[in-house]
Amino acid sequence: MYGNNAHNIYAQNNIGIESPAKLVEMLYEGVLRFNAQAKKSIKDKDVEKKIYWANRSIAIITELIATLDTKQGGDVSSYLIGLYNYQIQLLSGAVLNDRIENVDEVSNVFKGLLEAWRETTDVAN
Repeated sequence: MYGNNAHNIYAQNNIGIESPAKLVEMLYEGVLRFNAQAKKSIKDKDVEKKIYWANRSIAIITELIATLDTKQGGDVSSYLIGLYNYQIQLLSGAVLNDRIENVDEVSNVFKGLLEAWRETTDVAN
């Protein structure tokens, strides 16, 4: 479902990744970390940091979209593309309107994705 593009980016940056599955897990975790920082920045009314952290999450989500293999992933890939794009819209709204609830919604989605991903990869191993 996911291509090697994200794996290659991490490899170029000398980050040890055992597998593409581990990379996806790390990307999901990154969204959650960056969202926590964006949420804190919204609460602190720190516009610069709010934009910075939300953009970091959006960059990860964009990479997740770019690495989906729509030929192999079929309906699941199509669903994820729509889901990821919606999460980007929510984060953009959070930045524009200081909507913490948008950040929370995105974080809840990615917590669910992370949990499901871990369950799937644990079964596969």
